[in-house]
Amino acid sequence: MADVENIKPLDRDEEAFLRALGRVMTSLPRLVDADMLDEHPISGTEYMVLMHLSEVAHNRMRMSELANLCGLSLSGMTRVVNRLEAQSLVLREKAPDDGRAWLAVLTDAGRTQLDRAWPTNLASVRRHVFSRLDGCDIRAAVKVLERIAPQ
Repeated sequence: MADVENIKPLDRDEEAFLRALGRVMTSLPRLVDADMLDEHPISGTEYMVLMHLSEVAHNRMRMSELANLCGLSLSGMTRVVNRLEAQSLVLREKAPDDGRAWLAVLTDAGRTQLDRAWPTNLASVRRHVFSRLDGCDIRAAVKVLERIAPQ
């Protein structure tokens, strides 16, 4: 337990940074979801799942690992995969090395949907993030963010 008497309060800049970061973490997924759903039958989160599956060997990954990469609980990932499975974009199979674990597997239809949705996702991220970072040192920002949440 933290020693409350020895904790230094946040200064004005630290408080402003923390609040701004919280707003980004809350609003950015909503903005990308809205853009994606305007043009495709998948949300930004569902796109992220398809993207991660497309980047691994055999296009399959343990549900728990996928949940971790996407910042979701295992039950949250199960709900996302259920939606993708209902559209035949992903299927689930038992892990061959562990009968208790499940793998999410990208289907050919999932790859096609990912390819179709990529321009929308890219445009959304450029509009909501990178268009607002003119003059910023992106590499330095990446280093700062990775100190908070290392890969």
